[in-house]
Amino acid sequence: MLVGQFMALLDVFIVNVAVPTIGSELHASGAGLQLVVAGYSISYAVLLITGARLGDRLGHRRVYLTGLTLFTAASLACGLARGTGELIAFRLVQGAGSAVMIPQVLSLIQRHFTGEARARALGAYAAVLATGAAAGQVLGGLLVSADLFGTGWRPVFLVNVPVGAVLLVVGGRVLPRDDVRATGRSRGLDLPGLVLLAAAVSLFTVPLVLGQEEDWPLWSWLSLTAAAVVFALFCGYESRLARRGGAPLIAPRVLRHPGIALAVFRLLAVMAVNAGFLFSLTLHLQGGLGDSALRAGLTFAPTAVVFGLVGLTWRNWPAVWQRALIPGGFLLAAASVAGVGGVLRNGGDGGPWLYVALAGVGAGLALGFGPTLAGALATVRPEDAADAGGLLVTVAQLGQLTGVAVFGTLFLDRLESLGAPGAYTSADALLACTYALAATAVLGAVSGLVRRRR
Repeated sequence: MLVGQFMALLDVFIVNVAVPTIGSELHASGAGLQLVVAGYSISYAVLLITGARLGDRLGHRRVYLTGLTLFTAASLACGLARGTGELIAFRLVQGAGSAVMIPQVLSLIQRHFTGEARARALGAYAAVLATGAAAGQVLGGLLVSADLFGTGWRPVFLVNVPVGAVLLVVGGRVLPRDDVRATGRSRGLDLPGLVLLAAAVSLFTVPLVLGQEEDWPLWSWLSLTAAAVVFALFCGYESRLARRGGAPLIAPRVLRHPGIALAVFRLLAVMAVNAGFLFSLTLHLQGGLGDSALRAGLTFAPTAVVFGLVGLTWRNWPAVWQRALIPGGFLLAAASVAGVGGVLRNGGDGGPWLYVALAGVGAGLALGFGPTLAGALATVRPEDAADAGGLLVTVAQLGQLTGVAVFGTLFLDRLESLGAPGAYTSADALLACTYALAATAVLGAVSGLVRRRR
């Protein structure tokens, strides 16, 4: 189960360092590259809660293996894609496979492990979450730089195929059979809500990504306006469904829990900063400075490793520090992100200070993410825990999607406005982007200072 979890998490990050190579080999535009990265998050975020409910209705083992099959097949299709459009489409399918597969992992652990065994399983689960980012960046760099059999970027997807095939064989034998008596007792899937949410996300994402390249035509503004309207319709429908006793994707009563609304904002902020930072810095390292994919992947190692270490240990820090962790983390992230832009200005390589700043980014983002998630879940009633968890994980994915769309567009727009590409112009675009990222992190710090209503 955890190998499947790791593989799906890996694909969130492994593509980042392959983006410049994909762009050159497929002649992809900046918007196309954004959609290659964000496409996975679009379908994953929208379908995650539905995937969890499918597990409850049809059985977690069956749905896990189905999601794994879909993810593996989509990985093969991504690796064989002949154009940008095909790759984007298969990335959407890959994200859907993850959305079906991933929610079953935690459910299977909760159902089939007890006592100390469950504690060990959950510890291993947390370790996988903490190390997936670091492994994705480094492994992506290794695979692209190795250029196995002249395949360039394709192994970052094809590596999933043999692993997925083995997991399907082993999983079919060792995963416990579903309890058929529990089948059908879950809540409904809320398909109208799913359609409205998917439409709102698509109407928001597509103009942000494509608008910059097409000089912000009228349709892009109409689409953004329509996104707000459709999202309002989604909220209204969810409220009415809840009043009728139905099972909305996002239960309104969960949002009314003290601290949840703030947690939603903080998670959006921290994940948007994370995704926007990774995307823009990758383009600068490989496109502006000419670094290899391997060197770019290793450059991110301090951020990912420190993120994992802090994420695993912050609970053990002195109690007097706990209240300040969230605002302090956001401020550290803001200073460190701006520091990365500063040390790389004028086209330099940043020297050792770059790695200090990158480690600060990892620590700050971890402190913004972990305590926010844990604190929010601690406030909800037990009967609302599943809904709250699904909401917050979905918000985290939407934050990553927003980060790539908004800050990726800012970087590319600034780069285009500066004219001739090069290390200096790329550094200038990155600097502008890191200032915007830092401002977003400061907003997260301010929100962290707001006390929950009692």
